[in-house]
Amino acid sequence: MAVKTKIYRTKISFVVYGIFMLVALTPSAHATGMPQLDFQNPLVSGQVVWGGVIFLAFYLALSRSMLPRVGRVLEDRSKRIMNDLDMARKAKRDTDKAVAELQQARKDALLEAKAYLQSALEEERLATEKRMHDVHERLIAEIAEAERNLFAEKKRALESVRDIASETTQDLVKHLIGVIPDEHCVKEQVEAACSHRMV
Repeated sequence: MAVKTKIYRTKISFVVYGIFMLVALTPSAHATGMPQLDFQNPLVSGQVVWGGVIFLAFYLALSRSMLPRVGRVLEDRSKRIMNDLDMARKAKRDTDKAVAELQQARKDALLEAKAYLQSALEEERLATEKRMHDVHERLIAEIAEAERNLFAEKKRALESVRDIASETTQDLVKHLIGVIPDEHCVKEQVEAACSHRMV
């Protein structure tokens, strides 16, 4: 409010200074052909005096009624602007805080997702290893079972071959020399031949 009062006073001093300069320069102006500035003329001086009185009356009326209202309006406007600026600063601080919290939440979410992904990958790796181990154990058991079955089949096949060989040998000896050989002796010879062949 003090600044506005100083501004008004400065304006008034400029007006007074202007009137003073006008009065001071009047003789030279009249000499150059400006009769409206001839203050020797009572009509001109009366107009100047009444103009000053009217100006003073207008100034007093304005300074008492209008200028305080304008000053209040300007002051209210200044307060409103300052309040708006304060609200804008507060909103900016809140926005900056919200943005920082959002960025922190995003970082935390990324870290949590990364940790969860690592945990899921580790669990899947362990589960895969367990499945592979189970499959390996099952394959080993199946291979062992197949080997046992193969050995049993081979043993049965060899026994069948020995029986067939014994019978065939008996038939061959009977046809070749006409004598039926001893079955026990033929089996021993076939068994010895098979054992020798397996070695």
